[in-house]
Amino acid sequence: MSESLHIVCPHCDAVNRVPESRLAENPVCGKCGQALFNGYPVALTQQTFAKAISRNDIPVLVDFWAPWCGPCKMMAPQFEQAAKTLEPHIRLAKVDTEAEQMLGAQYGIRSIPTLALFKGGKEVARQAGAMGAADIVRWVQSHL
Repeated sequence: MSESLHIVCPHCDAVNRVPESRLAENPVCGKCGQALFNGYPVALTQQTFAKAISRNDIPVLVDFWAPWCGPCKMMAPQFEQAAKTLEPHIRLAKVDTEAEQMLGAQYGIRSIPTLALFKGGKEVARQAGAMGAADIVRWVQSHL
């Protein structure tokens, strides 16, 4: 029997129970009916961050970035490509530190882009600087 995992819906923030063996079968949210994974990073805000980090049973990789940051813009398509590779076993998310300054301060983000990997609600690894998709995937896998 497969273990059920809690997965937070990227559309309505409902917490869904999904059998681990069915993660790759394009599960949909029981509340809003939309796909739980779509191969794209989820934008998190002050209101959605804590739930996404603490209620997802899969690791969450967060890209702390800002719209004015050149390296952040260069890394965005690479991060998106990594999402296509790492989902559904890892949720990728983005936090705009310009719009969500409290989150940036709370997590001590000093330079951007910064990647932070969370597992079980706790930060387990951090990396500053832009990376390519293959490097992001390798870095994440080396910390799990």
